[in-house]
Amino acid sequence: MGTLKFWRLFLFAIYLKLVYGYIAPIAIDGKQFVYSITGEPFFIKGVDYQPGGSSEVTGENDPLSDPSACARDVVLFQDLGINTIRIYSLNPDLNHDKCMSMLAVAGIYLILDVNSPLQNQHLNRYEPWTTYNPAYLEHIFRLVEQFSHYNNTLGFFAGNEVVNDKISAQISPPYVKSVIGDMKTYIKTHSPRAIPVGYSAADDLNYRIPLSSYLECAEEESASLSVDFYGVNSYQWCGRQTIQTSGYDQLVDAYKNYTKPVFFSEFGCNKVLPRTFDEVQALFSEHMFTTFSGGLVYEFSQEDNNYGLVDINSNGTVKVLNDFDSLKKHYKTISLPNSDQVSSAIAKDGEINQQAYENKTPSCRARYANLNTEAKVTKGLASSLIKDGVDVAKGEYVDLTEDDLQCTLNIVDDKGNPWKGETKVKIVRDLEPYLGDPKYEGKEKHRKNAGNNLKVPLWSSFAFILFNSMLQVF
Repeated sequence: MGTLKFWRLFLFAIYLKLVYGYIAPIAIDGKQFVYSITGEPFFIKGVDYQPGGSSEVTGENDPLSDPSACARDVVLFQDLGINTIRIYSLNPDLNHDKCMSMLAVAGIYLILDVNSPLQNQHLNRYEPWTTYNPAYLEHIFRLVEQFSHYNNTLGFFAGNEVVNDKISAQISPPYVKSVIGDMKTYIKTHSPRAIPVGYSAADDLNYRIPLSSYLECAEEESASLSVDFYGVNSYQWCGRQTIQTSGYDQLVDAYKNYTKPVFFSEFGCNKVLPRTFDEVQALFSEHMFTTFSGGLVYEFSQEDNNYGLVDINSNGTVKVLNDFDSLKKHYKTISLPNSDQVSSAIAKDGEINQQAYENKTPSCRARYANLNTEAKVTKGLASSLIKDGVDVAKGEYVDLTEDDLQCTLNIVDDKGNPWKGETKVKIVRDLEPYLGDPKYEGKEKHRKNAGNNLKVPLWSSFAFILFNSMLQVF
């Protein structure tokens, strides 16, 4: 019996290596993110990452252009226990291969905003017709083109808090929806796989919920303009609270039957210091994980607004702050739900509409509270760019050396003493070209080496089942 158990474990270890060794894309199935190989739910456990703020993105520098800084921060990401980062601005003219490769081998995914504060790189929320133009569309398509070729690009944000007050709510919603449609059409035409496009909403109840419904709906019996996921920026859990006193229960009720994945694109109120991050336990509890797919804490680096987990000095030295350790205690101890746990929780909740899990996009309504959705957006501005594509270096994974993975910049604790954590990126994923299961991805005819890629998990699964059956005979 001991020998039998050994061989079963040995074969299962090989199976896990073959199936889980890849940095496989994340796909969407109904209102959940899923691993494209296994179909198991993926929950975002991450941080927002924009060292220096968006103004630090220049012609020479952005958060993913300096490999030494990336090695330092990926080491810290792994110590924190995250699986996702969000970046608000990048420059598509810079090379991001080495940093994206580091994130990939570390098992960390990226959600990327395609806008920036620079001219022709964002929508003006009060006069969107002046900024929704070919130059702007070319910028966002270049980012989409470049980052579509990294398997650990989880998705793109088409906008962040574009609608955030009474004026913008009367002007901008149709422009946001048009950008979403343009990005989805470009991805469908040019990208090697389907990559979801979402929106990140301001923490304002007057607009957050009606805008989510408007961006969710399908226009003219087509879901091409419908958002693929919805991010909620929420800072309502402050200090010692509960799901009820924080209003998280109302958030769950608001999005319980939303047909797309919903998650916190920003959270972590700092009105009460030090931050204890007790909301993490609530977010990944049965009360919330059937509705919310995790979240991203705001934010990694200390800026003027005092939300930082670490303080980055001009010489590259990083001081790990108390908030880092506080968040780490939660992120390291929570267990992410599996498909059986999610299914069981859904079955027990009689208020969940099963259609929310069946990929059924609702039709658009004539009106949405507090929004004007009737603005006429100029059509066809993206047509030639979508037809011809854009000129940009396509991202690709590169081989990493031991030196690449070693952090060479100083990390100190909150007292200024040398940090006692790991100083080298741990490799937990392989840089293989596996692009996922066509059940979730589609567009398999456009993939490079798709046939060979799909054989690995199928053959490994078959081999494991076959050999396991043979062992049972003997």
